[in-house]
Amino acid sequence: MSVKHALFVLVPCIIGLTYYFSIGSVKESEEFDKLSPEESKRRLELMLPKMDLNGDKFIDRLELKDWIMNSFEKLSIEEAHERLTEADDNRDGVLTWSEYLQDAFGVDTEEEIGQEDITDSGMLLQEEKAMWAAADKDGDGILDAREFEVFSNPEEHAVMHPFLVNQTLREKDANKDGVVDFEEYIGERGSQQDKAWLVAEKDKFDHELDSNKDGVLDAQEVHAWVIPVNEEIAAEEVDHLFSLTDDNHDDLLSYDEILDHHDVFVGSEASNYGDLRDHWDDDEL
Repeated sequence: MSVKHALFVLVPCIIGLTYYFSIGSVKESEEFDKLSPEESKRRLELMLPKMDLNGDKFIDRLELKDWIMNSFEKLSIEEAHERLTEADDNRDGVLTWSEYLQDAFGVDTEEEIGQEDITDSGMLLQEEKAMWAAADKDGDGILDAREFEVFSNPEEHAVMHPFLVNQTLREKDANKDGVVDFEEYIGERGSQQDKAWLVAEKDKFDHELDSNKDGVLDAQEVHAWVIPVNEEIAAEEVDHLFSLTDDNHDDLLSYDEILDHHDVFVGSEASNYGDLRDHWDDDEL
């Protein structure tokens, strides 16, 4: 399932380093989990020079942030490539609209989907088609690998953000006044949670999301709510990792500090952070 097909699942899922640092193949990441602690630590040690951009044997905050940001891009590209490969029936390396319809909806023509039906992606068919056109930079009606990456990971590309905001408003704005009030924000979740959850969500709504303090979320505030800012997320993760591993508090991570805390970087279920991966060269393994 692409990120686009799980918009409201994305935000909590993306918070963990399991997502950030699986920057090699997803299959490699799954295999990595089966390695012994000694072997995973060895592979982490081989990777450190790749993170250490200036070669001083320390990882500073900017280097770590750059590594995390790079992982976002690689994950998006890998996800898009895998899905394109699955949907590309004639194996020509590009995707037509009809191939996409068959892969995503199991139909051959648009007429088989009602114009007001919600698809598995949460979008109306016409919304999907408009996103396709926006991603189709050269206007040839088909998506190559780069264009399909834009289409399938819209949260990573500003040109696609209006579609995600409009989708959220359509789903959440029950009274169709163009904004989302608190009751619309919590929606059906409110009946399934306790009072403490409601209080916490109200505090978040009032003090984090409603930036202009008018009691509702407009399109700009909805944008900030549903589309994570990778720069901010990466910076938060850098702070988190430094707090756990910078033993001498010099604002640098030595190789030894990282290796001494390798469980923080590699598959740590206890801390809910994990998988620091990369593509390994065959001669390194």
